[in-house]
Amino acid sequence: MKKNESKKSRSPIGTLIGAVIALVLTVCLFNPQLLPLSSETKSTMAELEKTHFLIEGSGQITLAHILTLILAVCVLWVFYAVLRLILTWIGKKNGRTKTVTNLIGGAAKYLVVILGVVWGLSILGVNSTAVLAGVGILGLVLGFGAQSLIEDVITGLFIIFESKYSIGDIIVLDDFRGTVRDIGVRTTTIEDAGFNLKVVNNSDIRNFQNRSRNSSLAVCEVGVSYDTDLRKLEEILKKALPEMFRAHPDLYLAEPRYLGVQALADSGVNIRLVADTTEENVFAAQRMLNRDIRILFDEQGVEIPFPQVVVHRGD
Repeated sequence: MKKNESKKSRSPIGTLIGAVIALVLTVCLFNPQLLPLSSETKSTMAELEKTHFLIEGSGQITLAHILTLILAVCVLWVFYAVLRLILTWIGKKNGRTKTVTNLIGGAAKYLVVILGVVWGLSILGVNSTAVLAGVGILGLVLGFGAQSLIEDVITGLFIIFESKYSIGDIIVLDDFRGTVRDIGVRTTTIEDAGFNLKVVNNSDIRNFQNRSRNSSLAVCEVGVSYDTDLRKLEEILKKALPEMFRAHPDLYLAEPRYLGVQALADSGVNIRLVADTTEENVFAAQRMLNRDIRILFDEQGVEIPFPQVVVHRGD
């Protein structure tokens, strides 16, 4: 175990050393005059580099090339950082704008990387026109082989433009209920109440429920004994329900409502009460409504029945 741990701890250092060695070798090979070679070999290497690496001009990488490349990377990084700050500030308004800004930020990241590669190669003397042509051919090949990827991207764009759901909405997808945390170009990330993340391809999101567009109902169904005077109980509830709303305005959108007798059960009479709430608080509101009704019944002496067995003697 100790040997494996030491190897894992050294692996980043080894990768860094390998990258530095590769960079030094690349610079040296692109500058044959730095190597102890004959003039004929150096000229042959220069011609081969121009042909196989699409290099224009001398093909030598100087300190000026490297500094200019670093400058280009810094400019692109500053541009992307400023763009992300602006998008983050705009995305704080609501879930809809956050969804759109996240999509723009994701697309901008890919665009900056592609632009940086093409710009960097042109600084080093590579024929950028040939590189772009190669990228176009590669994109055409990938287009035929990545139809599902294209479907995910197109479906993601339709989700954004049609506003079927946004970041922060609570949706039910198959048997998974959670909050939309991110909508990307290709995937959507949903987080459930246990902080478990589900990442779904956009093209696989077909049948779902958006539970955040309308208010939800917290339902409390409770039984009372057959000896309970329902008229008196209804008067008690009529006075108590507004007090429950005033006590918990953070959970209830309106006063809880008494709907009436739900069922005449074996052990008692089942009554139903509901309260309007947001989908985010639906379970908390239901638990609070159950608690308040239980305390109210205790204070008013209303009996909540439980199953009982009556035994009759044969004689």
